Amino acid sequence: MKSKIQQLKDEALALLDKITDRENLEVLKTDVLGRKGKLNELMKEMMTLADDERKVIGQFANELKGSIEHAFGEKEQSIFQQEELRRAEDEWIDVTAPGNFSDAGHVHPITQAIAEIEETFKKIGFTSVRAPEIDWDYYVFESLNMPGDHPARDDWETFFVDAPEGEKGKIVLTPHTSNAQVHVMESQKPPIRVININRTYRRQADIRHLPMFHQFEGLVIDRGMTISNLKGTIDYFAKTYFGPTREIRLRPHHFRFTEPSFEVDISCGMCNGDASLNCRLCKGGWLEIGGAGMVHPNVLKAGGLDPEEFSGFAFGWGVERTMMMKEGMNIDDIRVLYKNDLRFVRQF
Repeated sequence: MKSKIQQLKDEALALLDKITDRENLEVLKTDVLGRKGKLNELMKEMMTLADDERKVIGQFANELKGSIEHAFGEKEQSIFQQEELRRAEDEWIDVTAPGNFSDAGHVHPITQAIAEIEETFKKIGFTSVRAPEIDWDYYVFESLNMPGDHPARDDWETFFVDAPEGEKGKIVLTPHTSNAQVHVMESQKPPIRVININRTYRRQADIRHLPMFHQFEGLVIDRGMTISNLKGTIDYFAKTYFGPTREIRLRPHHFRFTEPSFEVDISCGMCNGDASLNCRLCKGGWLEIGGAGMVHPNVLKAGGLDPEEFSGFAFGWGVERTMMMKEGMNIDDIRVLYKNDLRFVRQF
């Protein structure tokens, strides 16, 4: 019995010496020391021995079992240390090496332009408001002095939403940000000085037009407002946003919600206002970027104000065209802004 137990120990230690990983160590440990292992099987044979022999063999077996368990423990610790060394080598990081940074995104150039425009007007006391981009045609047309037979109210010009009519008419995708005017007059009392920037929608698409684009609408209402205040505000914005050398001009026009009304042009940033260059964008040295005028008395009445007491001016410009005219932009086709071409947007 002693020789069997000693032989088992020698065989176990020989096999243990060859093991280099935790998985095989557990297999051998179970085979030798497990409940159904070889050592327990030998222990069962002791039941056939006489009492005095069983006592001697039992003591001998326990000593050998202890030495085997100790050997397994040392082996387990050795394998653990080797694994830690390999992990340290595999996962080693040179903290002094420069890092590999992933590409950082940034806001779209239109979003940048909106923020810059808002900040420019904020400096002269304008506050930002938001009018709905899906609105009743009352606010989009009726309250702005545009009768039911006005061409802009035709479904070839404006996107109408397929929804039931309400007390304020049909629902439309706003073709301009001027719908903010009466909304603001209903919620605020003069003096009013606000800027509304939002998405707008029209059935147009070419190098200067998009079916979805952005506008910013300025509205100022107070006592004693004149065209001089309007032109001074536009001059301030043009010189601040475009640069001190850029020129603007006001051309008489007709808008239903302003009287008098003007088209606002700026010297083209692509050709520097040189009409002889046959610029594909401006086609003459000037680019129209929006409309402006004194708020029509009927619009003031729709907003609950007395036109005999208050006057005001408004202007609505396209954000995309405005940004395209900024110094150094060199964008001659508005459609490129929405092509999602990373080669383009990464320039900003």
